[in-house]
Amino acid sequence: MPKVLISDKLSPAAVQIFKDRGIETDVKTGLAPDELKAIIGQYDGLAIRSNTKVTTEILAAATNLKVVGRAGIGVDNVDVPAATARGIVVMNTPFGNSITTAEHAIAMMFALAREIPEANASTHAGKWEKNRFMGVELTGKVLGIVGCGNIGAIVADRAQGLRMRVIAYDPFLSVERAKELNVEKVELDELFPRADFITLHTPLTDATRNIIDAKAMAKMKKGVRIINCARGGLVVEEDLLAALESGQVAGAALDVFKTEPAKENALFGNPKVVCTPHLGASTSEAQENVALQVAEQMADYLLTGAVTNALNIPSVSAEDAPKLRPYMTLANQIGSFAGQLTETGIKDVKIEYLGHVASLNTKPLTAMVLEGLLKPMNEAVNMVNAPVVAKERNIKVSEVKSESEGDYHTLVRLTVTTDKRERSVAGTLFGGNKARVVEIKGISIEAELGQNMLYVTNQDKPGFIGALGSLLGANGVNIATFHLGRSEAGGDAILLTQVDQPVSNDLLEKVRALPQVVQAKFLTFA
Repeated sequence: MPKVLISDKLSPAAVQIFKDRGIETDVKTGLAPDELKAIIGQYDGLAIRSNTKVTTEILAAATNLKVVGRAGIGVDNVDVPAATARGIVVMNTPFGNSITTAEHAIAMMFALAREIPEANASTHAGKWEKNRFMGVELTGKVLGIVGCGNIGAIVADRAQGLRMRVIAYDPFLSVERAKELNVEKVELDELFPRADFITLHTPLTDATRNIIDAKAMAKMKKGVRIINCARGGLVVEEDLLAALESGQVAGAALDVFKTEPAKENALFGNPKVVCTPHLGASTSEAQENVALQVAEQMADYLLTGAVTNALNIPSVSAEDAPKLRPYMTLANQIGSFAGQLTETGIKDVKIEYLGHVASLNTKPLTAMVLEGLLKPMNEAVNMVNAPVVAKERNIKVSEVKSESEGDYHTLVRLTVTTDKRERSVAGTLFGGNKARVVEIKGISIEAELGQNMLYVTNQDKPGFIGALGSLLGANGVNIATFHLGRSEAGGDAILLTQVDQPVSNDLLEKVRALPQVVQAKFLTFA
């Protein structure tokens, strides 16, 4: 039974989802890093919000951990590269609080435009400063959106309902998607001087860090108003303060800060600044949604292998998981076959998906091929970190897909190019779920891969099969299955036999000493 730790406060309904699906669940919130480190090795899954910091040190102690689920969008508190290196899936819930966050940005824009916080404080103090608070309308103003993904798109829709004109900068926003959203796609240097309001909805990356600095604000329309409900670190706070004091920026509304919790900040107390304590996702609906989503996603992965909203592995829907499972076995086996035969550095990997398999989600299959291929060289490799390991080793990986059928209804072929040679192996499914190798180095052969396999390449000469059988029998090795293939009569031949016990190195040397043998290897498959 999988075991999950919930280390931040989640809805009780999320806990119940785990328990209803047969997953043992512990709720231990407020753990200090040393306390979490001491117990994390017991768990297969870790469900968190923003308080728990999943550092390299925590991950090093997480010897059984398979998945980290973040109830929310941001994973700044998770060392994703370190998790990937250890083969741990990192999931988030990017859509559960999108509406809530977008609504908060719109609310902050209203508050900024009409100076509501200052007017509220003044009125509560018994003043009646009607002439002091002269706001601006949103109707007809230009809203510049930096980052027009899921949340940015919702903000654009709401802003259009307010009769604002919307322009957007997002390098990943296609022209077609911009038309669908009815927004004008622009470059950042065009957005700055045109926008009356600028709202940020982009993750914090090396490319976006400090994207709003003194240089950027100098390019903006004088009197611009800036809203940030995305991530602290997008805006250089010292530069913003200077721009507010000079009048270049008329006001700012911030829900996030470079350092959080933000107990002290140079912007606090400034009447031109509206501040909230990272409330973007703080509605009862959003908290419930993300908690339920992360519980369902983690349970699906731990129980069925379905992958949803993962940041470091291709997604596999719950519907696709059963369809892909036999192909995953096949992909791993042909990868392992080639990997166990490879003795020099790998340069290129080509994976061909032919026939029916080409219509499926092949990304996880490629990850499984790479896992099988690289595992003989690195036991810590799994489908999560295999693509990263391949990249680190400068292995070029390519996919070729064609739904046209050949000799088989469906076929997966792996071609590995090393420093010395090119080797290929192909397989298919018989009966819809039985993995079979059907081609090795271009030679047709049909074989099921068992736990213990002896692979031999030899010259096709009379007497070889008898000699090999006699040698195995004399050494107490029983043959379970026997598969043969050859390029032509008297040419190159392949023998693949399943045996009931491992073949010792001494016996393997005797096989290699047979006159017709070119290569002999003992292979193992789970």
